[in-house]
Amino acid sequence: MSDGCAAPEQTAELPAGIDLEKEIVLGGKVTADGAPVGGAYVRLLDASGEFTAEVVSSKDGDFRFFAAPGQWTVRALHRTGNGETKVTADGPGLHPVAVAVD
Repeated sequence: MSDGCAAPEQTAELPAGIDLEKEIVLGGKVTADGAPVGGAYVRLLDASGEFTAEVVSSKDGDFRFFAAPGQWTVRALHRTGNGETKVTADGPGLHPVAVAVD
């Protein structure tokens, strides 16, 4: 079933072929009171606050973005609440991001 989003299915595991020595991945989980939140709209905003990308969190709350080096804000919007986290990605690798909504 399609959710209308062109992004690939969000999972905790990275897709095959991703080289974390070359790529920057911002990945994590949306939670509320410590429990995973599926179906949240997770937005990636650049350092100036401009919208860059959006995915829908998996049923387990997982999401990921491939990004350029820099400062980012990850914002989650869900019917149970909203939350955001700032992250700095100085170089390649998996940069963990946790977003709590309330």
